[in-house]
Amino acid sequence: MTRTPTTDGWGIDAGWLDALDKEHEVAPATIERLREVIGRPPADLDDRAPIVARPGDALEVDEAEAEVVCEDGEVRHVDGELPDDFPLGYHWLHSPEGRRRRLIVSPGRCWLPEDRAWGWAVQLYAARSRDSWGIGDLADLRALRRMAAEQGAGFLLINPLHAVAPTPGQEASPYLPATRRFRNPLYLRVSEVPGADKVDLETEAGRALSEGSLIDRDAIWARKREVLMRIFFAHGGGEAFARWREEQGRPLQDWATWAAIVEEHGGDWHTWPAELRRPGSPELASYVEQHGAVVAFHAWLQWALDLQLTAATGDMTVIQDLPIGFAGGGADAWAWQDVLADGVSVGAPPDAFNSQGQDWGSPPLIPWRLRDADYEPFIQSIRATMAGAGGLRIDHVMGLFRLWWVPSDGTAADGAYVRYPAEDLLNIVALESHRAQALVVGEDLGTVEDGVREAMAEHGVLSYRLLWFEDDDPTDWPAEAMAAITTHDLPTVAGLWTGEDVEEQREYGTGTDEELERGRTSLLEHLPGLEEGASVEEAVTRAHELLARAPSTLLSATLDDALGELRRPNMPGTVDRPNWSLPLPVLVEDLADHPLLQKVAAALAAGVAGSA
Repeated sequence: MTRTPTTDGWGIDAGWLDALDKEHEVAPATIERLREVIGRPPADLDDRAPIVARPGDALEVDEAEAEVVCEDGEVRHVDGELPDDFPLGYHWLHSPEGRRRRLIVSPGRCWLPEDRAWGWAVQLYAARSRDSWGIGDLADLRALRRMAAEQGAGFLLINPLHAVAPTPGQEASPYLPATRRFRNPLYLRVSEVPGADKVDLETEAGRALSEGSLIDRDAIWARKREVLMRIFFAHGGGEAFARWREEQGRPLQDWATWAAIVEEHGGDWHTWPAELRRPGSPELASYVEQHGAVVAFHAWLQWALDLQLTAATGDMTVIQDLPIGFAGGGADAWAWQDVLADGVSVGAPPDAFNSQGQDWGSPPLIPWRLRDADYEPFIQSIRATMAGAGGLRIDHVMGLFRLWWVPSDGTAADGAYVRYPAEDLLNIVALESHRAQALVVGEDLGTVEDGVREAMAEHGVLSYRLLWFEDDDPTDWPAEAMAAITTHDLPTVAGLWTGEDVEEQREYGTGTDEELERGRTSLLEHLPGLEEGASVEEAVTRAHELLARAPSTLLSATLDDALGELRRPNMPGTVDRPNWSLPLPVLVEDLADHPLLQKVAAALAAGVAGSA
């Protein structure tokens, strides 16, 4: 029987179980350090924090009767419990004594499609075309969507498109953005931005950026920014942009302000002049007034991105990825600095795949402060990432339940788990999913504690199952899941089958020869039915035939696998490898005619059709 760790009044677990169910105790010094960081919540927090409920639920409040001002302005009287027909949404509950607190009413379950589907997982930056400026962009996404639709695919799964600091030294990892609410202008197709016809785009210089063997984000941003700035000053977006900007309100203004300051003072707000470090300071308002054109430019970029993403996704489900966190010096950290833990970062404890543990570099939200902020940082991140695409993949979904906090003066192994209000967070995800008609996938790989997958199933969050990880035959995988072979962090089929992935790991020193070979042998056991001398094409086809057996709601194949790519997009634990910067070996225009890609598509289409 699995022991449940003891959790203290700060939400810190005193111990933890590893992937082998071995118990570990957290050092007392770590617990004391985290208690200092978390701090004591106000005594009246439970009386003012949001109530998250479903229609028909009893309201656990002192007042038996209250008035609820709904989102649409309607006032409803509530006597002890919510009626079964109570509207979903974000409301305000008013007590007879005049106190007000947020009331979030959720359907409790995420929206799910009626039919099964297969689709492509795409690292969009890698999907370059002949018209790309060094990086796959939203016009390339539109082309991929059309190709997928013609093949009978029902969705695309793409890497996070969130923005990073608009400076040289562009962050390559999509999983350490400056914000989870706004998008990266690197993905703009410059020629399709409103007003592009009014300036000389110097198109040949832009296309020349694709001649390199790697994606050079610094060179791409320098070129795109220069041309986009000229378009902005020549066109400006007109009334359409002005209306959109006003509709976005304070969040967009904060983002654009942060981006403008970054261009002058650097990408970490902690190093800025003291008067600019607080979003609401009077000096900041003066700065915005003096730098209004640059602030407007960064807001305009987001408008252009919104237009292009809408055109790119069309009527197909495009599942966008939500990273577990954001950069500590970034825009979200600046805007929500009072909700973040200082002096710690998010990571993972040592496990079978990483004996040292992991430190992902993002500061965590303090659970009680998140509640005290009416869950707004979480709501905005979920809503913005779902927007306009119809799907969401939550990276490390276990983080809704608990996160491994790593003190800045220690290693990843010196951390501890801190608990989060999972039921509230899952109900918020369900509400946003319902409103956006967007399916939700939870990336539940690695060490998953008891109860997590059951809670996901209860709330309609699809699990994530990989051929490389599952011991059961795919026919026995759950229906409420997205099924795949690998991820961006794991070997491609070709890399595994040929041994090239192990050779690359050896080159970068990610393990001993014995460890690497043992890992490869373990993964190869999940790929039965192949002769020793089988070709890459045969191995890739076989892997997807196995995947097609799964009864899962979604079947996902990476373009890397479908093209026989030897290298994975990212190799965790490496710092000098060009992670997140490897373009696909085939241009977007030529993908549909690629023989192996056609075989993969046919295998998955047959799997979905066979269950219809």
